Amino acid sequence: MNPRLPNIPPSLIRRIAAKRKPDSIDLGLGEPSLMPAQSHLDAAAFRAKERGLHYTANAGDLELRAAIAQHYAYPGMSGAQSVCVTVGSQEATYVAFKTLLDPQRDELIILEPAFPAYPKIARLEGVATRTVALREEDDFAFDAERIVAAVGPQTRAIVICSPCNPTGRVLRVDQAQLLADALLRRGGEPVWLIHDEVYREQTFVDDAAHLADVYPHTISLNSVSKSNALTGLRLGWLIAPPPFVEQATKVHAWIASCADTFAQSVALDIFATRDGIAEHAGWYRDRVAEVRAVLAESGLRALPIDGTFYACVRLRDGASSLDTALALADERNVIAIPGIAFGESFDRWLRLSWVADIDILREGLRRIASWT
Repeated sequence: MNPRLPNIPPSLIRRIAAKRKPDSIDLGLGEPSLMPAQSHLDAAAFRAKERGLHYTANAGDLELRAAIAQHYAYPGMSGAQSVCVTVGSQEATYVAFKTLLDPQRDELIILEPAFPAYPKIARLEGVATRTVALREEDDFAFDAERIVAAVGPQTRAIVICSPCNPTGRVLRVDQAQLLADALLRRGGEPVWLIHDEVYREQTFVDDAAHLADVYPHTISLNSVSKSNALTGLRLGWLIAPPPFVEQATKVHAWIASCADTFAQSVALDIFATRDGIAEHAGWYRDRVAEVRAVLAESGLRALPIDGTFYACVRLRDGASSLDTALALADERNVIAIPGIAFGESFDRWLRLSWVADIDILREGLRRIASWT
């Protein structure tokens, strides 16, 4: 057995979510409550009837890859050769790490609070990591100077999730430009930026940064999971300079051969539909205003919601987020994700998904406030 595996714990998020009962107030898993548009599924079914469900090229259906690249139109990455279609954005993350990072010499910087897959994939691969904890006193806002100051001689990549799971904060254009300029001034072997943009369509600020627009050594990760309520379809992609994608496709091919052909057809119809990738964005923009009002009513300290569909509320000093989440599940029938799942610096916080009915969220916050 791989000796690294016993030292990598299973998902704490899933552990808490598994405590859900039929009548629970579920503010746990990051999964949309909307239904996907049936038209995309019907189009894929028609295509399958006409063509069957054969393998695509390892990197994915050429028409889909071209559509993805053209939609985002990142400088130097606007052609199909800049896209590898993957089994969800989490496989894209694994492929990016596996392709880029040499366990014998490279270091990955992870901004904390962080989605737990990043450090766990790195540990599985034996890649050294260093954590840069964003500051609670700044409401965990992205800080380019703090990130750049952490870069060392072995740093090969920095992974940035914006909009951020769990905090809901968004990297702003000015901070992205500062980061890009500082990294370009370093010279020598580049430090790569791995930008997880899976919540891009749930962005509620006007100056959100897309790192591939300003920094050429960027790998952008995304999927249709959150944008189109298709988490179970497992269809994602990475966008990067063509020489990187050529090598990444080898890794992807050895893991999965190719992404699911039916899923690729669904995604192709999404990109062929005007504003298809953003078809649910209006619902989230409308809902977030209600969520902010309900959070203010609760009396709990909450982080600003720049993006995603998460709200984060602070516990009293000294409270364990894991103990609190377990107690809320067992004694108040509320499922909330403990901040410790995203790193030690977030242990005094809970992450709440707000895709449920607004009155359910209000009741969940009332129970949390009365407990804390």
